Amino acid sequence: MDKIIKPDEIFEVSMGVCEGKAAGGFRKLLVLAVLAGAFIAFGAESSSMAAYALLADPQTYGLGKALAGAIFPVGLILVVIAGAELFTGNVLIAGAVAAKRVSPQAMLRNWGIVYLGNFIGSILIAWFVVSSGQLHGGADLLGAMTIKIAAGKVALGFPSALVLGIMCNWLVCLAVWMAYAAPTVQGKIAAIFFPVMVFVLSGFEHSIANMYYIPAGILAGADPALAAAAANIGVAQEQLDGLTWGAFIGGNLIPVTIGNIIGGAVFVSLAYLAAYGAGNKKKTGEQPKVLSAEELRDAIKKEW
Repeated sequence: MDKIIKPDEIFEVSMGVCEGKAAGGFRKLLVLAVLAGAFIAFGAESSSMAAYALLADPQTYGLGKALAGAIFPVGLILVVIAGAELFTGNVLIAGAVAAKRVSPQAMLRNWGIVYLGNFIGSILIAWFVVSSGQLHGGADLLGAMTIKIAAGKVALGFPSALVLGIMCNWLVCLAVWMAYAAPTVQGKIAAIFFPVMVFVLSGFEHSIANMYYIPAGILAGADPALAAAAANIGVAQEQLDGLTWGAFIGGNLIPVTIGNIIGGAVFVSLAYLAAYGAGNKKKTGEQPKVLSAEELRDAIKKEW
């Protein structure tokens, strides 16, 4: 049986993975980033499809969030198991920069390429879903809830969006971090599922998921039937008018992205660097146990 990687060993595995990601070629990063954006969008649209009727009723809203949380993790599972490049997970590279194992320029290059690719993949799925007519399901209620969710996200305000983004990616990066510890596919799925379920259930904000949710709401709002259905469930005309590309970027995407960077970088990668990084010795004078070169190489290969 493959050994489970211990917490201090996860740190070393993460550093190696981050080094590999930072050195990735442009074409590889972009293609894998487009796939990751699509994977997260698949998780978003399928969770909305399952839960929209429950979310529309205040008395079953919590149950709807729980159901959405149980389905959404498929997006990150696809990213980790199938292999893709997700910006919110790659925020962990910040720890490798602080450890002087990756240059700041290489990190920013990776983030820029991956963020762009994630945006392309997410928007593509949003356009596919709206164009397919899927949002007319449930007598237009699915489309109405898609609009209502998007309108609520752009109306959060900078402070709320920032804090919700921090809490979201703290959990998402913990999911990725724990997946490094699992020697089997089943273990990685379990490690991913619960933290991601908690972030969705709690209503935290994920920048890449919002690249699906909000554009899907904007596109749906252009359909008169869906806009009318949204009005029937309490979306005011001023909310619909405020659902614009500018509001998406300025009112949600920017603060949530900043929050996601803080959540993953500070509370996961830099926190574990402080605990397990170079210069942190046990009281006995021994260094925390890390993987051998062969074990580290095998572990990294599993992630790539």
